[in-house]
Amino acid sequence: MWSDLESVGRVSSGGYRRFAWTAEDHTLREWFAGECARRGLDVTEDRVGNQWGWWWDGPGTVDEAVATGRKAVVTGSHLDSVPDGGAFDGPLGVVCALTAVDQLRAAGITPQVPVAVTNFVDEEGARFGIACAGSRVLTGQLDPATALALTDADGTSYADALRSAGRGPETFGPDPEMLRRVGAFVELHVEQGRALVDLDAPVAVASDIWPHGRWRFDFPGEANHAGTTRLEDRRDAMLGYADLVLGARQVATQRGCVATVGKVRVTPGGVNAIPSHVTGWLDARGADEEQVVAMVDELTAGARETGAAVTRESWTPTTRFDQRLSDRLRRVLDRDAEVSAPVLGTGAGHDAGILATAGIPSAMLFVRNPTGVSHSPAEHAEREDCLAGVAALTECLRDLTTGEVAAPTTAETQR
Repeated sequence: MWSDLESVGRVSSGGYRRFAWTAEDHTLREWFAGECARRGLDVTEDRVGNQWGWWWDGPGTVDEAVATGRKAVVTGSHLDSVPDGGAFDGPLGVVCALTAVDQLRAAGITPQVPVAVTNFVDEEGARFGIACAGSRVLTGQLDPATALALTDADGTSYADALRSAGRGPETFGPDPEMLRRVGAFVELHVEQGRALVDLDAPVAVASDIWPHGRWRFDFPGEANHAGTTRLEDRRDAMLGYADLVLGARQVATQRGCVATVGKVRVTPGGVNAIPSHVTGWLDARGADEEQVVAMVDELTAGARETGAAVTRESWTPTTRFDQRLSDRLRRVLDRDAEVSAPVLGTGAGHDAGILATAGIPSAMLFVRNPTGVSHSPAEHAEREDCLAGVAALTECLRDLTTGEVAAPTTAETQR
């Protein structure tokens, strides 16, 4: 499976450009549907276009099982990427999920509840600017009209992108009926940092996702000639943007947060033309929600003094994963391990966090990243650690789908 994905959307940098509702995305969706079909999984889509591959060998249909209280255990991730992103962010979770299904079947496990593998669409938000758009619209956390009006760098709207992909935006929206099927969601993901390297552990359980958001800053100016316009006569939109970039680093340092201005659009965009308009996007995150909000407020106030307009495009407060589910995963992983599975918080957003916010019991497993680098071609995970991730996910799914509750460890009993 990994080799099948290796060339899809790969660019000269060695990274990937796999954006929502593009030809590359179509290829990935076809691959996912094919892998599910090869396993006899029933592939369906919700009203947003997220893909679900269902495994249910019990009596009746999935919906009939749900009606009797047997809600599904779901796993999976996403296949899209950031610009020039790495190979593991997203696809590792999908490949491991499919492999875990193979492992369960090879062991003769018969799930007592339905199982589904998911591929969430547009998790990275690389094309239209809002991360986890597929799960946000699905759960009602992003208004469908707002999503459909989003445009990419070429001016193509989300609605037009759907039409180009052969889909009608008229049915695009929340899907409570699909969510009603889900009893628990477990997402496996490559770690986007070096904590597991320092802890010398291949797999960890997630505790929470830091609060994070994206803001758009529009700085006004006046176009003019770069060579003939005196400095004192200029209204250079780039200066306000420069203040934002430098201020973000300074204020983030003071408040113990992280802030990134990683995207900019300049008008008219000529080397010899003074910018008449500059748009920059701020990504702000931190362990302390109050400090993140204060940081953004301070940067916003400074930008507005230059005449800038500031628009919040997304905001996700601190997301804590379901404690009972996370504790259960830890007990499963601790049974055969000499050392307890570590618990990590993360500054990266995930579909699991969106589902958790919607009230669905959700948890995450992280697989060690030896470089700690992510959203880059240098992103990596060793084969041995990936297989450890498969083994961990398989054990967790076995426990969750057979009704077996792992016995508490000594440490759990003492607590």
